[in-house]
Amino acid sequence: MDTTESQKSHSQISEISQRTRSAAEPFGMLLDEVGHVIVGQEKLLHRMLIGLLCRGHLLIEGVPGLAKTLAVSSMAKAIDTGFQRLQFTPDLLPADLIGTLIYRHQEQQFVVQKGPIFSNLILADEINRAPAKVQSALLEAMQERQVTIGSETFPLEDPFLVLATQNPIEQEGTYPLPEAQIDRFMLKVLIDYPTAQQERRILDRMARTQISLPIKAVMGLDEIVRAREIIDEMYLDEKVKDYIVSLVIATRQPSRYGVPVEGLIEYGASPRATIALTLAAKANAFLDGRGYVVPQDVKDLAPDVLRHRLIVSYEAEAEEKNSDDVVKTILEHVPVP
Repeated sequence: MDTTESQKSHSQISEISQRTRSAAEPFGMLLDEVGHVIVGQEKLLHRMLIGLLCRGHLLIEGVPGLAKTLAVSSMAKAIDTGFQRLQFTPDLLPADLIGTLIYRHQEQQFVVQKGPIFSNLILADEINRAPAKVQSALLEAMQERQVTIGSETFPLEDPFLVLATQNPIEQEGTYPLPEAQIDRFMLKVLIDYPTAQQERRILDRMARTQISLPIKAVMGLDEIVRAREIIDEMYLDEKVKDYIVSLVIATRQPSRYGVPVEGLIEYGASPRATIALTLAAKANAFLDGRGYVVPQDVKDLAPDVLRHRLIVSYEAEAEEKNSDDVVKTILEHVPVP
């Protein structure tokens, strides 16, 4: 690259960074507003914003009682958008989710009765408790962003973000999601218990018979659309692109990069992981107020993008290693640009 092109590139990056800082401000206000209700869970809230910015869905794994529902409903109020919580149970039917045709005797015709999927932020609680047909109905809506009822097809409103939860400790009576369907989730987020200090703040805020935690709308849909446009224009260096591809390829051919996980991976990540990791890294840079992606953005998001896309072998299970252990080893051995 000659000096003129280099100056032009630096000028473009500077201009995008300036616009990024301005467009990212409402998202900081959003986190502050939700923080009036939610104690801790910064990682979950951050990943929810990344999903919102990238039009990607989240699979959340954590024990009950960690404020998942409260976090999603609070964010929906702060954006002034719709929220639905769906409790998945073994007797749930696809019609309970997407809607159905009902017959109106007075009009002597069938009319469409839309289901709760027609909202913006959807919390699918314990998705692995519902049978395969219900899971497929939800995942089709996630992928196509539309629902077919009878002979009519209805587009889903934007933003449309599904946050599906799984309980890691109770597997009786569950229907595990097939790998091909899990791959449709952009991120899999693991959430843990609060610290002692956070739990004390939760006690002070929530241990009462009447709880009033008002949330006001601080951001509209226009800011989300504007942010997405900037993310699409964000600068991504060729070396960072190669780094992303190397990380994903290393899940399929670890020996190519000298990663000592040979025999621990049954199946590596799909090309969908490459796209998801790129978008997530861009969104991470955006929320940090930068108009360009650095390798640390990629490293920070790689575990959430890759952990559910790796299938470890029986050998790995025998050694008590899971996909997080494998991803960690890959990140340690693939050269950072």
